[in-house]
Amino acid sequence: MVEAVLIDLFSLPANLQNNIQGLLHNTLEAIEKCSAIHAPCVYVMCCQRQRSERKGEQEFLLAALRGFQSLKKRLEVVCAQTTAAALYTIKQRLDEKDLSIIKVILPTLRKDLMKVYIDHLFTAVYQFEFEDLQLISDSENLQISEHQHEGQILPSKDVALIRSEIQMYLESLPSLKGELTILRSSLIPDDIFLHGFTTRTGGISYIPTLSSCNLFSSSKRRDPQVVVKENLRRLANAAGFNPEAFHRVKVDHANAVCIMGKTEPDNYDGIVTDQKGVTLAAPGADCIPVLFADPVRRACGAAHSGWKGTLLGVSMATVNAMVSEYGCNVKDILVVLGPSVGPCCYKLPHESAKEFHRIDPKCVRLFDSANPYIDIRRATRILLERGGILPENIQDDSITDQNQNITFCTACHPDKFYSHFRDGTNFGTQIGFISIKD
Repeated sequence: MVEAVLIDLFSLPANLQNNIQGLLHNTLEAIEKCSAIHAPCVYVMCCQRQRSERKGEQEFLLAALRGFQSLKKRLEVVCAQTTAAALYTIKQRLDEKDLSIIKVILPTLRKDLMKVYIDHLFTAVYQFEFEDLQLISDSENLQISEHQHEGQILPSKDVALIRSEIQMYLESLPSLKGELTILRSSLIPDDIFLHGFTTRTGGISYIPTLSSCNLFSSSKRRDPQVVVKENLRRLANAAGFNPEAFHRVKVDHANAVCIMGKTEPDNYDGIVTDQKGVTLAAPGADCIPVLFADPVRRACGAAHSGWKGTLLGVSMATVNAMVSEYGCNVKDILVVLGPSVGPCCYKLPHESAKEFHRIDPKCVRLFDSANPYIDIRRATRILLERGGILPENIQDDSITDQNQNITFCTACHPDKFYSHFRDGTNFGTQIGFISIKD
């Protein structure tokens, strides 16, 4: 069942006001008749005209909207200077109401354009169906490019213009939840490496569980890739790295490692490089983003270590890749564990807990319970030390000076971090990142 209807009047020129009024009235009447019991939310998308035209346009729209009592509280006119701005505003309204099944009623010649905007601003969470807006007359006066015909692929220059319009709009949006904040470790020398762990502030993501600096897009979540890209651009500006030379691990919850410059695996949870100016990153939203730095051989790495990856030894796999590829000495490698779910909050079924108990009984609390508490950080440290990493070269939550602590529990700090454990399936993601300075 359609949950929302979007009527696209954005491209219709103001000189068709009389026709538009009748057209809009007829369209709303049809929606009202078909939705007598479950009235959908209705959004009318219009171009924001010059001041001299605005008053008249508002009057004719209001005239067309009068009398639709069942839709009155669920109908909104959204005027903006660009399609990107109008559609993004409507997306915010949809997300506020948790709506995802949308009918778009629009001129036939706008359909291919609209599909490009939707592909960029929405994810697979949303379902769209399209219906032609039947123009009463003067359809030849529509201000639409002559080469646009439904079913044809838009020219690449038109797609590029749409992308540019979306990017410019997103760049103009204010940051949410305060300034962008980066946590840094004193263990990693900042004269050689640029690194940090992000928090959830300073981005443009507005959905509560994703707000505001979400750095991962998924077909199962409501933040599109363009929003994540804008959050990353802001992070790059604040941190001082090039977002075009940014490489994030392809999470598989396993122990494969990618060597920068060699054939890239389909999935991997660790990544290493000795190239300057290349930023490596690992996500985390309870799983540990782990950073590796060798100031002697000037190599670095990043790994994503959830409970499965921890048991599979992804951190030592990353260390071993640095040793074999770049000639690093394991005793020179520094390892920092970023914000992640702590043993105060994280539980696993008893069968999985047994594996951590085998590493060290201290990795499990309330072992005899059905769902014991697990310390994946302690397990990571133990496995790293067994692999030859010096204890003093590992920074985690065991640090004595709490002013230096960056391994916070993500579940315990909703104001600072995202948490899958705490927030459910539509969760946001922070990252740990590192690069070798030029």
